[in-house]
Amino acid sequence: MSTLTINLTERAAQHVRDYLGKQDGMIGLRVGVKPTGCSGYQYVIEAAQQVNEQDTVFESNGVKVITDPQSLRYLAGTELDYVREGLNSGFRFNNPNVQETCGCGESFSLKDTG
Repeated sequence: MSTLTINLTERAAQHVRDYLGKQDGMIGLRVGVKPTGCSGYQYVIEAAQQVNEQDTVFESNGVKVITDPQSLRYLAGTELDYVREGLNSGFRFNNPNVQETCGCGESFSLKDTG
């Protein structure tokens, strides 16, 4: 796995393909981060209708993964999985850039990339 990409496991890719197949006009999965929460950043995942000029696009297990340059700095080398735990299911990020997560698990802080 290249450290300059964002990759989906086959399980995550299948979930995304199933979801996108039910949506009109969606071309891929937009993945990013935004400043928020008690640790500093939170992941953002949404279906994408378009690729912006500054975006980077990866192909992973048959899914277009789209991210903006700022988010890519924090997500490079990340593997995205889709997991079920009991009655709950959702995406799990294996991000080598994360230093620590908050107690609630909703936000994270990053290693010094400078």
